[in-house]
Amino acid sequence: MIHTNTTKNTFAITTPLYYVNDLPHIGSAYTTMASDAVARFQRLRGKDVLLITGTDEHGQKIQRTAETQGVDPQVHCDKIAAGFDVLWQKLNIQYDRFSRTTATRHQAIVKEFFMRVWDNGDIYLSQQQGWYCVSCEEFKEQRELLAGNRCSIHPNQEAEWRDEQNYFFRLSKYQKQLEELYQQRPDFIQPESRRNEVLSFVSQGLQDFSISRLNVDWGFPVPVDPSHTIYVWFDALLGYVTALLDPDSEPTLDNALQKWWPINLHLIGKDILRFHAVYWPAMLMSASLPVTGQVFGHGFLTKDGQKMGKSLGNTLDPVELVDKYGADAIRYYFLKEIEFGRDGDFSETRFIDIVNADLANDLGNLLNRTLGMAKKYCQGIVPGLTGSDISQVNPLLEIGLDLGSQVARAYESLAFSQACQKIFTLIRASNKFLDQQAPWSLYKQGKQQEVEQVLYTVLESVRLAAYLLSPIIPSISTEIYQQLGFAIDFSQKEHIFLAAPYVSHASWGVLAQNQKLGKPKPVFARLELA
Repeated sequence: MIHTNTTKNTFAITTPLYYVNDLPHIGSAYTTMASDAVARFQRLRGKDVLLITGTDEHGQKIQRTAETQGVDPQVHCDKIAAGFDVLWQKLNIQYDRFSRTTATRHQAIVKEFFMRVWDNGDIYLSQQQGWYCVSCEEFKEQRELLAGNRCSIHPNQEAEWRDEQNYFFRLSKYQKQLEELYQQRPDFIQPESRRNEVLSFVSQGLQDFSISRLNVDWGFPVPVDPSHTIYVWFDALLGYVTALLDPDSEPTLDNALQKWWPINLHLIGKDILRFHAVYWPAMLMSASLPVTGQVFGHGFLTKDGQKMGKSLGNTLDPVELVDKYGADAIRYYFLKEIEFGRDGDFSETRFIDIVNADLANDLGNLLNRTLGMAKKYCQGIVPGLTGSDISQVNPLLEIGLDLGSQVARAYESLAFSQACQKIFTLIRASNKFLDQQAPWSLYKQGKQQEVEQVLYTVLESVRLAAYLLSPIIPSISTEIYQQLGFAIDFSQKEHIFLAAPYVSHASWGVLAQNQKLGKPKPVFARLELA
């Protein structure tokens, strides 16, 4: 379960601050879609939510990329950061703060935090010798390297040998405290497989890590020695803290930590697990700050069963994908089809088959035909019934009664796939119920009361399903709600809890009798393979 602060009604969640060496890829989109679904769910629950995303913009890799393109590093960063924002708009991501590590306000936070750790005696100058992966912005231990001193994460690049003076953070000092943290809070690192990876790594003994670089201009100078530049990870992790500042408040740690700290959830890819689950909590301990709630490291994505990469020529452009198929279809496939936390695959044929079957056929068609019958048999209004008029042994009522709490538990555990499966159990049961009850036949027999009971039950089941799916497919859910006669938009984040609180709308039996229904029209157009 997600770590929530019981003393205040706030919920802060972060995506990683994405590295701006290139435009966003499908992996970044995946993390951000999941984070957005969590944020939307927490808003439905009535939480005051802060969704943080942004970009990590310093370091040698950025400096070199900008040099090869013949542009100033800041110009390069501005261009790529804008590319992330464009994609987030297309994917209907409702972020609250976009944190950029090149911001002047961020420098003030980094400096103050650095001095806290320095005053605690946890930073010292020493000689660093070893293999350095520029792409990871990290020194690698020999055990982590492949043959030819190649990085296991970037196997097409050879690590560079470095021998230089750096400032170090005393990570080794926090070995025992970290082990206690993992023991006292077993859900701090999730899923279980990631937790085991971290426990194994830490049990082998922690080494102090370098937090500065020489001969790198692109970054903040070390406050106690401007000839050194602060290393990207020490600076980047603090971007989460800077994001907590209200736009008009002075950039101090006290101001930043006042309302939203500790952050409830860091959602990341498993490749940056160590920084978030080992380095970051130790840095916070050193600065005498509470450790964040939970770190969840999800899996990697493949395409047609193969690892994606430019060298293989099989990358997935998320912008192209959304332009072609629409945000809700993309959001639905990645969150429903891949068990969150495990590696997952994208196949265009499978994607089209699944979204057509679930969104066009099972859900969209069900709404369309039921609304059509309500227009024909009930003058286009909700039948004059309430949820309490439906028999307790009705199969849809039986599924619907506990569905809201089951789906809430799934969202709380980041089990998006499980949430979708539970919701679609109701949708499929509704299709079956409609076919079995055959209201068109009942109508011909003059059984108006039975017709109205069937139509109310199915319309209410579609409403409940749309509400519970709204964190994942907000546009389709809005369209369904509006066709059912509600003036509710699931992307109006400031009003959504007041308009449709979870405690009532996640229950079965909310449709009001005689409510005017909208004009039936398809909520999801079938996709064709381009």
